[in-house]
Amino acid sequence: MAKTGTWIAVIAVILLLSVAASLLLFSRPAAGHTAEIYVDGALYKRVDLSRITSPERIEVKTERGVNILLAEPGRIRVESADCPDKVCVEAGWLASSAAPIVCLPHRVVIKLTGETALDAEAG
Repeated sequence: MAKTGTWIAVIAVILLLSVAASLLLFSRPAAGHTAEIYVDGALYKRVDLSRITSPERIEVKTERGVNILLAEPGRIRVESADCPDKVCVEAGWLASSAAPIVCLPHRVVIKLTGETALDAEAG
């Protein structure tokens, strides 16, 4: 009987650890407030997504091509690009700081940060 109780305790601990690990792995990172647009690793533009009230288009021209971004309250995406593969367009909306949108042919990176544009200017 003691062996059965021990196994039940071991199984219960394993289940609790599994649930805790799942919560940590699958919880979404907090959404950022500011979209930072980089071209060739240099900051091109910072957009405070918490201040946008209506959709805003942003044209990012590089010597390699053009990306048209669409920013809405709390999110941003590449609406169109003249690159050959269009991976950046297919990436969809960026509403979390989990992973950036990257257009390798144009060397454009869009990522979200937790600070607002005003925070960045003050700091």
